[in-house]
Amino acid sequence: MRKPLVALVGRPNVGKSSLFNRLVGMRKAVVSDVPGTTRDRIIDEADWNGVVFDVVDTGGLEVYQPKADGTQAISPLEEGSRQFVAEIRSQALLGIEEADVIVFVVDTLAGVTAADEEIATTLQRTDKPVLIAANKADHVGRFDHAFEFYGLGLGEVFAVSALHGTGTGDLLDAIVAALPFHTEEDLDAEDDSIKIAIVGRPNVGKSSLLNKLLGEERAIVSPVAGTTRDAIDTRITWNEMPITLIDTAGIRRRGRIEPGIEKYSVLRAHKAIERADVVLLLLDATEGVTQQDAHIAGMINDAFRSVVIVVNKWDAIEKDTHTMTAFREAIARDLAFLSYAPVLFVSALSGQRIHSVLETALQVQEERLVRIPTGELNRIIREALLRHAPQTKQPRPLKIFVAQQVRVDPPTILLHVNDRDLLHFTYERYLENQIRRVYSFTGTPIRISVRERKDRRKAR
Repeated sequence: MRKPLVALVGRPNVGKSSLFNRLVGMRKAVVSDVPGTTRDRIIDEADWNGVVFDVVDTGGLEVYQPKADGTQAISPLEEGSRQFVAEIRSQALLGIEEADVIVFVVDTLAGVTAADEEIATTLQRTDKPVLIAANKADHVGRFDHAFEFYGLGLGEVFAVSALHGTGTGDLLDAIVAALPFHTEEDLDAEDDSIKIAIVGRPNVGKSSLLNKLLGEERAIVSPVAGTTRDAIDTRITWNEMPITLIDTAGIRRRGRIEPGIEKYSVLRAHKAIERADVVLLLLDATEGVTQQDAHIAGMINDAFRSVVIVVNKWDAIEKDTHTMTAFREAIARDLAFLSYAPVLFVSALSGQRIHSVLETALQVQEERLVRIPTGELNRIIREALLRHAPQTKQPRPLKIFVAQQVRVDPPTILLHVNDRDLLHFTYERYLENQIRRVYSFTGTPIRISVRERKDRRKAR
């Protein structure tokens, strides 16, 4: 059974993301004083007194502000977010629809606003428990300001400070009490889903691919580069296999990353790679393989994550019988260190070959968990040594006494040698290729570790 879900809703810039970070115990949501920073929903797990539940942070629900002449104007969101007002509101309303408990976050400094009253009217239509978190109550003098929010006609009001943590314990107690189910059997189930992260440069179609895989508009999609800022987790079941899809912000070249919000978005994309089992590296077919694609591929390789290279927008280029072969050759040349990765050519817009994406990712995950029997591994290494002996300028040759696979996820091979300095990285690559001739480990890097065996005669 899924964990219960708590949604944080409210108008922009009342501190929803700060409260989200406080409840889940980490800085996962992007926080800024600029209204409209949070655009998509992000979800993470909270644990309070042994009760585990998910918390979702949503974008601001304020869409219009009344003018003095009675007309309505777009709310004062950050310039880059104004064009996404409708989508932000849609995502927030979807968060309310899916939630088991709703926490309405308001601002004690601003008091009750017309936008708060409009949101309260929306929340009054739901039959779900609603709690009010009167945020920015940073000292006792502001606690009294929280009581005016009882006038909204919703649930109990809690004066809190997301910045300092004041009052959040009482709020969490109330959240747990309002959960519709929180038995030990319901909540102790571990998240054993396969984590699949979607990464790439801005505007290569990551969110479009996510939506096509889900079959619904669960992430905001826009041709404007940099729309997605947070790493968004979406849990699905595919062929009876639990999967968590992670949509991430586009990773720009370091020199082009703007300070502030975008900088933290890119850091979260890096973390998404670290916690993924399989990474879908999206390339833009209309632009070919760029230096930034190679940089991102290097990040994936350095993190020892399994990878599937997905060439998106394949429907947008003119093709002949040699086009796909030429693109594969470009990938093999520019991303040579990912030679083990499968390559898919898809269109997130039309759905072309989309069915193969998750299928291939799960196959790659299975390869990641393959274990080579020690006897078989040593036979492969011995044959490799006989086929091509290591070259060295040292007076003594390299000796590999024994090899063993010490772990999976990622597959890690430990070589016991006489002198680690005699094992050149090019020979390590040769040994890896010989292993892959028998065990392909498709889409998965092989980590080779080296340990010197002590000379027992010297030890005596």
